[in-house]
Amino acid sequence: MADERNFRLKIITPERIFYEGDVHMVEFNTTEGEIGVYKGHVPMTVIVSPGILAISGDSETKNAALHAGFVEILQDKVTVLAEVIEWPGEIDKQRAEAAKARAEERLRTKTPETDLLRAETALQRAIARINVLS
Repeated sequence: MADERNFRLKIITPERIFYEGDVHMVEFNTTEGEIGVYKGHVPMTVIVSPGILAISGDSETKNAALHAGFVEILQDKVTVLAEVIEWPGEIDKQRAEAAKARAEERLRTKTPETDLLRAETALQRAIARINVLS
């Protein structure tokens, strides 16, 4: 029998349906801060910030690195439209650490040509990848 506390979560990327199922809670970062969503949440649409997306079911929590996108929250359904989202097994740790080092170096030695927003976003994405592996 279905748990009455659960709601439907669907995570879509341009390439695939990343996840679809009934969950108890989902947590992720937005441009306004971290948010946790349970069934019955106030309907809203939010913009994703890079970080860990945690999917809590009845018996386990799954984490993924979520990089960018939008989330539609309804009382019984949450839809994540993600530009990029990765399970830990899809992440190359050495590549993520190299990306982090490059972004930190760009921020440290900024020049007039340095796109600071792009470098900061690259750093946040690399940190999300590394943290989801921990």
